[in-house]
This record gives sequence, C-alpha cells and structure tokens, in this order.
Amino acid sequence: MAFFFVACSDDESDFATRPSGGESSSSAKSSSSSEYERVQCNVKTDENCIKDDRDGQTYKTVKIGDQVWMAENLNFKTDSSFCYKNTAEYCEKYGRLYRWAAAVGKSESECGYGYTCSLPSGNIQGVCPNGWHLPSKAEWETLFNAVGGQSTAGKVLKSTSGWNSGGNGMDAFGFSALPAGIRNSIGGFSSEGGSADFWSSTEGDSYYAYGMYLYYLNDIAYLDYYDKDVGFSVRCIQD
Repeated sequence: MAFFFVACSDDESDFATRPSGGESSSSAKSSSSSEYERVQCNVKTDENCIKDDRDGQTYKTVKIGDQVWMAENLNFKTDSSFCYKNTAEYCEKYGRLYRWAAAVGKSESECGYGYTCSLPSGNIQGVCPNGWHLPSKAEWETLFNAVGGQSTAGKVLKSTSGWNSGGNGMDAFGFSALPAGIRNSIGGFSSEGGSADFWSSTEGDSYYAYGMYLYYLNDIAYLDYYDKDVGFSVRCIQD
C-alpha cells in the first residue's frame, strides 16, 4: 500500500514504506478470515442498536469511555463510495469504502484531492446518520487513551476473526474493527484481511486528511494523514 502513503509525521513507523497488509500475506491468510458475518441488530430489543432512517440499515453500538461508537462500519451508499472489489457481498460484510470528500459529506469538487475543504469547527456529520458524526483526529486519540494507549489499541480494537496470519485481535471493548482493506486512488483494491483503515474529519491540506489505521502484524493504532482520494472505512461516533 506504499503507493498512496506519504510520510508526514515523525512517528517511528515509516508511512512511506508501509507494507501491504493484504497482498503480501495472501498465502498465509488466517483460517478464520471468512468466519465473520454481519448480522442486523434489532432496535426494538437491543438498546445498543441504531437504525439509519435513510435506508433502514441497523448498526450495533458500543460505549467506550465517554464515547459511543458504531461497532460496525457504515454501509450507506453515496457518491464516491465503493464495495471492496466492486462486489456487493463485501459491502454486506465490511461496509463501504469512502473517499474523504464523501466521508465528510461533500463533493469531490469541494473537498476532494487537490481541494482545500476548510470545514467548520465542531462535529462534522458527513456521511453519518442524524445524531452521529465522523470522528475528528482528537476523538480517535480519545479512544486510544480510553483503551490503554495507542501502542496497544490495535490489539484490543481488532475483531477476533478475519485477520491474516494470526493477526486477530482481542476485541476487548466491542469495537470489532474488521480488516476491510482499501480502494486506491486509481480504483484497485487491496489489503482485505491485512488492514482496517478509517477516516477522520480532520483535514491535513488540499491533498491529505487524517485517518486511523490498524495492521495485522502488530498491536499499534496508527494516526496519520493520507491521500483524500483513497477509499477507507467509516465509523461514526455519537454527537
């Protein structure tokens, strides 16, 4: 996945040479990679379940610290959003992959690659349902602190199945991060089983925005900025 990452921080990891989670390890894929199946929750019987009134889909939720998160990836169809490998079954399993402009609820000509978006301060609803918003960089950092720190957040946030080469997590807080992979800027897909990549609402500049990244080979939760025109998963947080 090095083709779209740019080293923009002095973190010890080198984002310019980040290894590909899905492609390099496909032959060593975990036997549990197909075990996860998304099940619709019931808003009438489960208080930790919400319904998106736009399309009727439901999502499990979880409270971690003082935050309430969706415990599943968003699957609301909009412009500049995609199913992995352009196949509907992946959307059912992992939710959709969104370019950053779509994630913040704007067009490519407003906030896409090469355009400075200059979003207002405060919560950015973006593609999320009413009452929910796209997490900011600071809100991702708050999550890391709540689960014991960024250096081990990956282990406790990753799902217990689906990750390559024994990279499954503990899912200790019910966040259930799935290795949905990414869509690159030219329309290719990679890293299913190897990485979970999520947008934030925080813009870097006209070309980059912040995202959170989990990798199958370690326990770290990375937070850096990435090309706006790649497709990442979206997790919404309650207002």
